[in-house]
Amino acid sequence: MSTHVMSKVCIYGAGAIGGNLAARLARSGADVSVVARGAHLDAIRQNGITLESPKETIAARVKASADPRDLGPQDLVIVTVKAPALPDVAAGIGPLLEPETPVMFVMNGIPWWYFYRHGGPYDGRRLPRIDPGDAVWTAVGPQRAIGAVIYSANSVPRPGVVHNSNARADLIIGEPSDELTERVQNIAALINASSATATISPRIRDDVWNKLLGNMSSNPLTFLAQCSIKDMFAEPVCVAALRRIAEEAASIGRALGCNAHLDVDMAFGRNPSAHKPSIVQDLERGRPVELDAMFTVPLEFAKMLNVPAPTLELLVALMTLRARGAGLYKA
Repeated sequence: MSTHVMSKVCIYGAGAIGGNLAARLARSGADVSVVARGAHLDAIRQNGITLESPKETIAARVKASADPRDLGPQDLVIVTVKAPALPDVAAGIGPLLEPETPVMFVMNGIPWWYFYRHGGPYDGRRLPRIDPGDAVWTAVGPQRAIGAVIYSANSVPRPGVVHNSNARADLIIGEPSDELTERVQNIAALINASSATATISPRIRDDVWNKLLGNMSSNPLTFLAQCSIKDMFAEPVCVAALRRIAEEAASIGRALGCNAHLDVDMAFGRNPSAHKPSIVQDLERGRPVELDAMFTVPLEFAKMLNVPAPTLELLVALMTLRARGAGLYKA
């Protein structure tokens, strides 16, 4: 493995997930900057980022700006925005990029780069619902992309503060090509030097789907009922619906060649979380709701592959109606 150290790291979107990673990386000695906005940016500039978890509290000072031009070129950019903000990332990210700077997308749902170096009949296919006008494809370039999924339950209770309820920040990262490259090893080393963890995957799309199955199965019901997973698991009819959605979603992933499976009872039933999923938090706080990457695009895949998903179709239609009614989603 190369001895090259990635020291300058920019977190693009220092909200719940981004703030968690920024605090951990800064404490470990990385030169961390963040792109943030509003009251959260003001608080970070004044007091730094505070990460509260059941194990510890981390207070970290980082450079912060709403304008990437203030932060300069980076060794690594980690994008942690929700998918609806990707056009803004495409418009702003240029000043952060050197010719070889990788960009790791730590986001829920189907990533914009999904079919880059996928192989087979869909290789190179674009996803306009996630990346309108190929804005990210053009501004970043799929050759820079590093895939990532994260297991970490976070919220922002007040500006400048991230609450991590399960004390975890566990990432699975990998190249779209599934190769074990020097740059992905360097990124893993950087993360593992902090109190977060990174595992390199030889099949990152499998990991995208296995994380996605959890969101696809639990989010529709918690979103429509505006409740936690723990509340939902108290209703047997909801648990039965969750199992149907999980199997429908897994069938879509398997049709794309992925090893996709979710044991609902293992994932949720043993210790159902009282933490509201981020999509419910977005609804309650009046923020844009992330439907396309996690629901609409997988359903488009189902139609493309002739995979039936009737339960998922119904619930996603209801989610869309509710989000539109709240003014939080526009296709």
